[in-house]
Amino acid sequence: MSAREAAIPSRAQSVTIIAAASLLMCLGMGMRQSFGLFMVPITGDLGLSVSDFTFALALQNMIWGITQPFVGAIADRFGMRMMLVAGSLCFSAGLVVTVFATGALSLYLGTGLLIGTSLSCTASNLSLTATSRVVSPVRRSATLGMVAGIGSFGTFIVAPVAQKLIAGHGWHTALVAFVGLSAIMLPAAFLTGRVDKVADQSGRARPGDGTAPETFREVLRAAANHRGYVTMATAIFVCGLQLIFLTTHLPTYLALCGADPMLGAEALSTIAIFNVIGCYGLGWLGGRYPKHVLLGLVYVLRSIFIAVYFMLPATPPTTLVFAGLMGLMWLGVIPLTQGLVIQMFGLRYLATLSGIMFFTHQVGSFLGAWGGGLIYDYFGSYDHAWQLGVVIGLIAGTAQMLTDDKPSGRKRLAPVAA
Repeated sequence: MSAREAAIPSRAQSVTIIAAASLLMCLGMGMRQSFGLFMVPITGDLGLSVSDFTFALALQNMIWGITQPFVGAIADRFGMRMMLVAGSLCFSAGLVVTVFATGALSLYLGTGLLIGTSLSCTASNLSLTATSRVVSPVRRSATLGMVAGIGSFGTFIVAPVAQKLIAGHGWHTALVAFVGLSAIMLPAAFLTGRVDKVADQSGRARPGDGTAPETFREVLRAAANHRGYVTMATAIFVCGLQLIFLTTHLPTYLALCGADPMLGAEALSTIAIFNVIGCYGLGWLGGRYPKHVLLGLVYVLRSIFIAVYFMLPATPPTTLVFAGLMGLMWLGVIPLTQGLVIQMFGLRYLATLSGIMFFTHQVGSFLGAWGGGLIYDYFGSYDHAWQLGVVIGLIAGTAQMLTDDKPSGRKRLAPVAA
């Protein structure tokens, strides 16, 4: 058996890496998508405005986006384990700083800078890149959807627990519980990092072995000249804008409408559980139908559902139905975008190219979180915020469906094992 054949992962190795990556996403994304529940108690306790708190979350998303391409490039070049472990430690540090926050600056440091940086290492990009490298091409889209869905399942568990702790013991206790959860991320990161020692199932070279056919500069040039990639990287802006607007502001919107505070947590949990179905479903569909068309359709349908919900009274039934529909399309874009990058450019620089694209997503997240808070502070309602998000979503979705998904001229197609 050759050295390269020995590097192909066994089934046990593949399952271990995928399970660890799923747990890492489950914990990190579950906590990250629950921060909106802390807006009312933290702003009231620390004497902050809504825009102060939302700027911390906006900064988190912006830092996540800025650092993601660099983290992806380092992981592609030197391996994933050190970035995954460092990110897990950074997540815990950010939570600790937030627990002891006394004002806006400490909130910006903990919730914004530290957790934002950690998400570049522990959230979807590196976890799904690791998954892509240990599954066969024929199973890749559905497996990516499964891992993304498990990642969202964390919100289903974390959000209601966090809300109960906030209501019964205060936001400090809830964040201390988050610190405990973040400690579990460290062994998950270490096990996910085992992907550095194996080649992917399609037989392509693993990072750092010197046999990859494209250079970093060539791949960046090819990406900049690929109309489908540029369109996808631009259109994904609306994904970040819409989703972070909802996770950040929906609990506050429901409180303004006089709803029970638990309804916000229930809505986030409903999004999470339906997202498990949606991620796997869109991953499965992405293996059978054009991914760029499915991706554009997701943006359009999200926009329509947002418009209908905010025009109706915010009752528990309408809120939970809306949450379920949005959940079906929540993180389902991840297997589609990851699959499109692989389809266009192969696996060698997947973390880098996904990271560059994700920067645009996080610009949208920044505006969805902070911009929504600014609009609310200025106008006293969220009407202009959701209306703007709907218009941009319809434009982006249409553009995404009309673009192409052809492989780059520099992509080398590797033979697929039977």
